[in-house]
Amino acid sequence: MILGTHYQGNGRCAFTVWAPLMNTVTLKIVAPAELLIPMTRAEQGYWRTEIENVFPGARYLYQLNGEKERPDPASRYQPDGVHGLSQIVDPSEFLWEDGEWKGTRLQDLVIYELHVGTFTREGTFDAIIPYLGYLRDIGVNAIELMPVAQFPGARNWGYDGVYPYAVQNSYGGPEGLKRLVNACHRNGLAVLLDVVYNHLGPEGNYLRDFGPYFTDKYRTPWGDAINFDGPYSDEVRRYFIGNALSWETEFHVDALRIDAIHGIFDFSAKHFLQELGEAVHHRAEKLGRHVYVIPESDLNDVRVIDPAEIGGYGLDAQWNDDFHHALHTLLTGEQRGYYQDFRKIEHLEKAFREGFIYSGEYSAFRKRRHGNSSKQRPAHQFVVFSQNHDQVGNRMEGERLSSMVSFEQLKLAAGVILLSPFVPLLFMGEEYGERAPFQYFVSHADQALVEEIRKGRKDEFASFGWKGDVPDPGAESTFHNSHIDLELRHTGKHKSLLAYYAMLLKLRKSLPALSNPSKENQDVTGYEEERALLVRRQHGDNHGILFYAFKDQPISLTIMIPAGTWVKILDSSSPEWGGTGGRAARTIVSHAEDHVLHLDPHSVVLYELSREEP
Repeated sequence: MILGTHYQGNGRCAFTVWAPLMNTVTLKIVAPAELLIPMTRAEQGYWRTEIENVFPGARYLYQLNGEKERPDPASRYQPDGVHGLSQIVDPSEFLWEDGEWKGTRLQDLVIYELHVGTFTREGTFDAIIPYLGYLRDIGVNAIELMPVAQFPGARNWGYDGVYPYAVQNSYGGPEGLKRLVNACHRNGLAVLLDVVYNHLGPEGNYLRDFGPYFTDKYRTPWGDAINFDGPYSDEVRRYFIGNALSWETEFHVDALRIDAIHGIFDFSAKHFLQELGEAVHHRAEKLGRHVYVIPESDLNDVRVIDPAEIGGYGLDAQWNDDFHHALHTLLTGEQRGYYQDFRKIEHLEKAFREGFIYSGEYSAFRKRRHGNSSKQRPAHQFVVFSQNHDQVGNRMEGERLSSMVSFEQLKLAAGVILLSPFVPLLFMGEEYGERAPFQYFVSHADQALVEEIRKGRKDEFASFGWKGDVPDPGAESTFHNSHIDLELRHTGKHKSLLAYYAMLLKLRKSLPALSNPSKENQDVTGYEEERALLVRRQHGDNHGILFYAFKDQPISLTIMIPAGTWVKILDSSSPEWGGTGGRAARTIVSHAEDHVLHLDPHSVVLYELSREEP
């Protein structure tokens, strides 16, 4: 069953809407001519009708019990915004050119997260296309779009979407998104889409007028919880799973990033997320493509990515906030809010070894034990990052790492993320050290709602003890402040940092020890006093040793290096990468004895075992 409209060609279109508590539902065609068509009630509370002489572009809505008039909950396009009429779309009109595209292996992904509205001055899907070659050339092979489901106004992060099936009108609508996906595949880039299944936004949220989509059994910080396990929940689940399949099928999306699954409450015997994952994977198999489901979660619960055979949900990978927090505290020294749980080299050491850092240990921030062990899950099931929209945008002033740490520390952070065995994610502009903040912005028409958001943002930062004024979420200037300037990549240290990122990604792809991600084929040693981390990685006869120095002064490490000639192929502190150091030895000839290695402050050094005899 296709929810919403199903245009069948030759002016024939089927309409399906779920409204189980209504006595009557009437389809109202508003343009080009007004028509009222009573709908027929079917099983499970669905209402259907099929009419002729209606074509793509026609505008419509539904009358409920002859009173309320509402847009389609499964509208594919809202050309006039969340309060406007829905529009019929014909998915078959677009001429796809990606018939040979099969997707990208999960372990090969290098993800670039971007916000459509602030990535370019135009703020559209089409405006992104000219930069796809740039991203491909530096080594990125996937873009992740922050949510594009229709939200109020033209300025929003996307998490206030209220029409999960409709593509944001100000970004370019459904045709614009298809053009972008088509161009990405033409350039060898996968497309990940951020979707929100834990709540809907407050403005233009008309789903409750149609049926029990929401429940008051649970609470989320962002709005009413979705009804995934109460009466009528089968059809609510079907609505959101159908949405996931529409992105996969109609828009050729390669992966779904599921927002904040800790806000999805379901005590059914079979969890909604497991059902969602099975549906997406089954459809991907029929399409002959790789399609992934990658949730964001702060639960540290390995069941999310465990296979269904051992009691898991069977999802493909998940964001690992622990890795970010451990790295961030080592770079910045921050200890407030959730950062109080992370401050030691041993935390990052465990993240490299296992994935989750908190796997049942006591969390001072949560004031309870937290998490379970991820030791048995492969490295490619964890997405790691030094920055993302949450970790930047949910700071009071939205400042990036480039505004908080030194140039050498930026290079160190990049080396940790991009040379790890995990799936790396970059946040737009990170690769050249973008200085513009990424601040929280909305464009709600309801000023009382905007005032409520202002207060909520201020309260949210209380545990961090940040001082000063919170940028006004409702001000247009806050949105404009958050636009990145891609032209910076051509100048000064920005240019040098970009070249460094490209080199790291080239090493990640070309060195077998780095390009075959595995937690098992690595050995990790932390040096707490020296604030350093050693990571040995290998694949076959290719061996590499990575040294990460977090201290703000030179250090000397006494280490046992396996026998052979080790050649330095990367030193982030060298003049080649805008540094003034390069103290680490060019080569180390070892007979499996202790060596003293000298490292510059905040540096990354990589040695590769030479195949030539010393």
